[in-house]
Amino acid sequence: MHKSIYNGDFRISSEDFEFEYQKKLTNKLDDLKEDFDQKILNEIVLWKVNRYALFSNDLISKINAINPNETKPNKEKVSDILTGLLKTKGVGLPMASTILRFRNPNLFQIIDQRVFRIIYPKETLKLSTYNSDKNIKFQVDLYLKYLKDLQDVCKRLDIPFEKSDRILFMADRRINNKHKLNNY
Repeated sequence: MHKSIYNGDFRISSEDFEFEYQKKLTNKLDDLKEDFDQKILNEIVLWKVNRYALFSNDLISKINAINPNETKPNKEKVSDILTGLLKTKGVGLPMASTILRFRNPNLFQIIDQRVFRIIYPKETLKLSTYNSDKNIKFQVDLYLKYLKDLQDVCKRLDIPFEKSDRILFMADRRINNKHKLNNY
């Protein structure tokens, strides 16, 4: 049985006062004096589920430098931005690809378990969260290959690339609804 405040030996320790959880965001939220808006409520939700990602201004500038109307990717630029995203605490490849997709869906689509398994038979999207240069390079290369393969799939199925992640996601839900996803 677990211990509680009612155990005879329970005491508050000085270390219990050292709350280091998402320190920057915690301090920001603790100091709020203005009315809440959608942005603040989203930050609170992300704080609670420990999913708040703090991006550097440099990385944000690089993301914003992606032209939303561009149709030809610059591989070095994409690799640099994707590497920066993957080095950000709390951002894995599915989240990084989502950020890029909302910046320019003509170049980027979301990589996730559903779309991955529907275009790669007998394969499962397995990504390590280990933040090594080798692992990050593997994920960057995987995503670039995925985008190329996805373009080929779009031509084969005659579907628009910029909507392919959503179309294939829904197709997978329909045809693979009895097959579980990892960690769901």
